[in-house]
Amino acid sequence: MSDALLRRKAVETETGLSRSSIYRMMDEGEFPRPIRIGKRAVAWRASSIERWKSERPLTVE
Repeated sequence: MSDALLRRKAVETETGLSRSSIYRMMDEGEFPRPIRIGKRAVAWRASSIERWKSERPLTVE
């Protein structure tokens, strides 16, 4: 089974996080790290983003 790769804009849309929040959370160990797909390009595995989302606590307003 192949795992789709998501570029940063897609990850932002999928998670509702900004670029700076994604990278800050990665530095804090709270968000999955991307994989390198080119010399200057990275992407996240869709499965790791789905897993991260499923582990987040639900907030009720």
